Amino acid sequence: MPDPDLPPDKEPDVAVASEAADDRVAEIRPWETLTALTKARNSGDLEDYLETLSPGETARAMARLDESTRTEMLTLIDPADAADLLDDLSIEQAVDLIEEMEPAEAAGIFGELPADEQADILGDLSSRDAEAILDKMSVEDATKARALMEHDDDSAGGLMIAEFLSFRQDLTSDDVLADLRGNRDEYSDYEVQYAYVTDDDERLVGVLRLRDLMLSARNLPIRKMMIPEPMSVPVDYGLDDMVGFFEDHEFLGVPVIDGEQRLVGVLRQSVVREAVERRAKNTFLKVSGIIGGEELRSLPLRVRCLRRLSWLCPNIVLNIIAASVISMYQETLQAVIVLAVFLPIISDMSGCSGNQAVAVSIRELAMGLIRPNEVWRVFMKEGALGVINGIALGLLLGTVAAVWQGNLYLGLVVGSALALNTMLSVLLGGLVPLVLKGFKIDPALASGPILTTVTDMCGFFLVLSFASMTLDKLS
Repeated sequence: MPDPDLPPDKEPDVAVASEAADDRVAEIRPWETLTALTKARNSGDLEDYLETLSPGETARAMARLDESTRTEMLTLIDPADAADLLDDLSIEQAVDLIEEMEPAEAAGIFGELPADEQADILGDLSSRDAEAILDKMSVEDATKARALMEHDDDSAGGLMIAEFLSFRQDLTSDDVLADLRGNRDEYSDYEVQYAYVTDDDERLVGVLRLRDLMLSARNLPIRKMMIPEPMSVPVDYGLDDMVGFFEDHEFLGVPVIDGEQRLVGVLRQSVVREAVERRAKNTFLKVSGIIGGEELRSLPLRVRCLRRLSWLCPNIVLNIIAASVISMYQETLQAVIVLAVFLPIISDMSGCSGNQAVAVSIRELAMGLIRPNEVWRVFMKEGALGVINGIALGLLLGTVAAVWQGNLYLGLVVGSALALNTMLSVLLGGLVPLVLKGFKIDPALASGPILTTVTDMCGFFLVLSFASMTLDKLS
């Protein structure tokens, strides 16, 4: 209600003041608050404020703090809170933070991280930094982390968790329940729905549902309530194989065994999905010309420049090769100068069509939907699409050229070249990633340059050779 004691012309000032206050609140930036709390060395308020930030806000704020503030902040807060903070960041950001810390301080934080996350971060550190941190960690944690680091990142061993419940088959339900109660603080951090049963040599023999355990009779041997001969995956199982496994079996997780059938970890379906998404993201970055993994603008300028130049410099050579075709037809180009207008259009349109096919093939390879030997299937699928799109684009551009210049033969030259080059580029775009993958070459790095060079050379060649054959009709 308006205040009757105030003149009407004063009432809007209240709203303006309120809006100004809201604007000041909105202008508060998380990194500025974190900097102020860190400089004040107020660890309690700092921990409380970090809990109010979403993972996205935390990552954005950490990227804007200077190195000294980040390091001081991590040393101020509790190691468990620091571990939670690292969990909100990308691996790239987490590695940068750990590299800025003293080994002893980093080891304290690592002790609060799951073994698989420890291995992920340590694997991206330099060997010297990783060993310095491992030397400061507890023997048990360091042993687990080293064991996981021996496996490829995208293998079952590299993705599995080392924190799981395992009991010998000669125990009873009362023994297991007593162990769960006695170690409830440790087990509270585990993502547990099942316990695994092993023999005396730690070989997997069964799976025990916790529901069955809780409802079991007193002192019932767990081997009588376990699910015998459970499914498992080998420690060297590849990512594509894991994707196929979880597509065929709706499990939340599956035990991982080594070559001697010993239980070494548990692979979760959610982790496999994240790995597939991460691989697809890295593939996109490589296709986009970002070499060396995820790039953040907080990385050193030298590193960012080298990552981009390592892609751009070879492309200069490839573009010179493509442009050399033009020099072979200088006389034709001089006689029909209007062709210079259509050369970049044909090159660009064909390249775009081919890159669409490249993107689909690389994505399907990354997701395990196709195999390198499925060349014929991709040929048929992309061939049909290339013919239709090629004819459509050729007719469109040819019509524009003929109407614009009033020359039907120019339209035929330009339209035919674009149609044929589009068909070729779509086929190449679909097949080249499969062929490169078959030869163990990263398709994300090589497909783009190969496609661009070939489609440019063929596009220039088709236009200029067709023009040479009909030069008397074009002049």
